[in-house]
Amino acid sequence: MIQCQQIDLSRGTKQLLSQANLHVPDGHKFGLVGSNGCGKSTLFALLLGHIEHDQGDVTITPNWRIGHVAQETPALDISAIDYVISGDREYMDVADALDIAEQQEDGTAIGELHSKMAAIDGYTIRARTGAMLSGLGFTHEKQLRPVRSFSGGWRMRLNLAQALICRADLLLLDEPTNHLDLDAVIWLERWLQRFDGTLLMISHDRTFLDNVIQSIAHVDAKSIITYTGNYSSFERQRAERLAQQAAVFEKQERHRAHLQSFVDRFRAKASKAKQAQSRIKALEKLEAQAPAHAGSPFNFEIRSPKHLPNPLVNLEKADLGYADNVILNGVNISLVPGSRVGLIGPNGAGKSTLIKSLAGSLSLCTGEREASSKLQIGYFAQHQLEQLDGNLSPLEAMTALSPEQTEQALRNYLGGFNINGDDALRKLESMSGGEKARVVLALICWQQPNLLLMDEPTNHLDLEMRHALELALQSYEGALLVISHDRELIASTTDELWLVAHGKVEPYDGDLNDYQSYLQSKSDEDVSTDNAPKPSQNKKEQKRLDAEFRQRTKPLRQAVEKNEKAMAKQAEQLAQIELEMADPALYESENKARLNELIMQRTQAQIDLEAHEEQWLEASSELEELTESHNNNAT
Repeated sequence: MIQCQQIDLSRGTKQLLSQANLHVPDGHKFGLVGSNGCGKSTLFALLLGHIEHDQGDVTITPNWRIGHVAQETPALDISAIDYVISGDREYMDVADALDIAEQQEDGTAIGELHSKMAAIDGYTIRARTGAMLSGLGFTHEKQLRPVRSFSGGWRMRLNLAQALICRADLLLLDEPTNHLDLDAVIWLERWLQRFDGTLLMISHDRTFLDNVIQSIAHVDAKSIITYTGNYSSFERQRAERLAQQAAVFEKQERHRAHLQSFVDRFRAKASKAKQAQSRIKALEKLEAQAPAHAGSPFNFEIRSPKHLPNPLVNLEKADLGYADNVILNGVNISLVPGSRVGLIGPNGAGKSTLIKSLAGSLSLCTGEREASSKLQIGYFAQHQLEQLDGNLSPLEAMTALSPEQTEQALRNYLGGFNINGDDALRKLESMSGGEKARVVLALICWQQPNLLLMDEPTNHLDLEMRHALELALQSYEGALLVISHDRELIASTTDELWLVAHGKVEPYDGDLNDYQSYLQSKSDEDVSTDNAPKPSQNKKEQKRLDAEFRQRTKPLRQAVEKNEKAMAKQAEQLAQIELEMADPALYESENKARLNELIMQRTQAQIDLEAHEEQWLEASSELEELTESHNNNAT
């Protein structure tokens, strides 16, 4: 049980919670939601004992084993499977004690420890860990590779597996799907459905929340309000609350009419395609949810394209990849106005490679890319955040695009992305990942693209901004190609799915529910086949290919290592600053100069940390995709 009564919680000088209450019964699954910066992760830090609350009482069932995902992974030489097993400290303690007892030939202790090992299901831990890693995308070969050989995204999966393997009484998960592809998200969803402990989870994935949790704790206006039911139920209940407030009634009705126009637009397609049926259902769900978002600070549209040439871009007999490392073979696709495509398939299969090739930022290995002379691409990817000029403000970035526009017109436009007042004048280098993502989206939407290419656009966005993005994409007139592990976004904005797997890009005949069923039906087969060792190529030839691969990827590996070290250094510096800022004496008037100095140091450290995180993410993603392709070719 978790019991928080009348707690006040601050981070530095900012008060996050005031007289807040939260009760989580044993064995219950709670979703923790709220806007970015409202205090969700800080509440987790409190429950983990990393920080203290200012006032009130916090009670957690004594002796509970608390599982959470570590944010750092050391570059170890041990195998991935052994690293995950080491996360079960109780098992490791019993195993170590058993080794000592056997060395000492202590029969009594050996008997007791074997009983304890059986009680904690220790004899099956390697099989259980192997099945878990398989579900998270690790083949048998990957499970035996050293931890240091994995990129950052895969290391985060290992940390997640560590948290899941330890038989926690309380599991705290902060955005657990962020580093997962759709296949792994679906596996994790099923695992959490079976988890019989207490779960408190922060997530901005509505479908994931709907399918896992039983109650919602909404952090808003320094309070925590609990709702019984999943996320969709929360939206309905909150909608009823807001509907009673006259101040939001007019906006609510406009919002509902706006959604209805989309429903009407696609209702005629219901008899033509299964995807169209799914889309209408998703739109009608959005219509029912509309009142819950009536008070959203986000309200924007994607400006209509100036031209809609047909086709926009084609790939013909194209091999896609990097230099001589082909990832996708014989790709033949055409995007026309109105194309709305969701890309599905396992991580590393080539989804990002396809988008980069369509954008023209990655040259084809072979084949042809034919683009209309009037093609205007809006490309959202994580590296777009890095390429922002940090010395500019959002308003200056917008003015650079449209110097003929008045400042007020541009401010009004940025306001739709909740970039208001002084925020429009802040330097981009001082902004968080979520704020930068909103600026990038604002710049893309302003430029009137006729083709939108979106690679995980929701990673830094909270629930309200995700909802606003869905609405904007619904009314968008151009073509859309999107990669996302957010099933709500795919279901409500796309009409067809393309499966990227086994070196091919092919239309998928079905919807996301069909794909989820397909993954579930083949999971047992995958465990038995993927975990079986596969014959390797000629060893001499393989060594030559491995050496070439290491040389080709050396700059990426160096970039990953450099940024990991820098991130660790910045995180340590931030921890020291936060520790000093936790001293109440610092806020006395005579210490004002030191407080201001610490605030400036913290701001700069956060800016540096985010810059290194973005660089690390770009290098890691590219290295991960190349490594995946190399390993597939090797087997």
